[in-house]
Amino acid sequence: SLSLSRNSFASSQLANSQKTLEETQNQRVVLALYEALSSRDVDTIHKLLASDLEWWFHGPPSHQFMMRLLTGTATADDSFEFLNQSIANVGSTVLVEGYDQDRSIYWVHAWTVSDGIITQVREYFNTSLTVTLLGNTDQSSSSDFPAITSLHCPSVWESSVSNLVGKSMPGLVLAL
Repeated sequence: SLSLSRNSFASSQLANSQKTLEETQNQRVVLALYEALSSRDVDTIHKLLASDLEWWFHGPPSHQFMMRLLTGTATADDSFEFLNQSIANVGSTVLVEGYDQDRSIYWVHAWTVSDGIITQVREYFNTSLTVTLLGNTDQSSSSDFPAITSLHCPSVWESSVSNLVGKSMPGLVLAL
């Protein structure tokens, strides 16, 4: 019995270290993308992004800096440097937030990374973001629709740089 619990503990530790390693690797991929964007390294950008990147944008159309950078339509007037203030992981999603004080622009990017490739980005400008995990808390329910009656959405991350802006901004919830 004692050796069984040691094996169980060791398996749990291994799973946790693999998860941490994957999260670290995902953060490295995203940080490498920001570096490539900053230096306009098109080859690296292409290697890090899926060819069918899914992109969601929440904010004023004039703030679509990332899209213009990624599509090559950015002009000198569009120049925007994404300087991150914080980075965090929620599973395969890497959350990065920053603030451009000169323009009073606050932003959050939620990058989905799969096998070292960025497959999705959700961009939020001047919007406070709360991330929740969508989950069914009652696995034993025999109902045909258990998620309707037993849905639980714990908040796992909340933007913080938006508090520094000193102005009211809309809030959104991203359910993963």
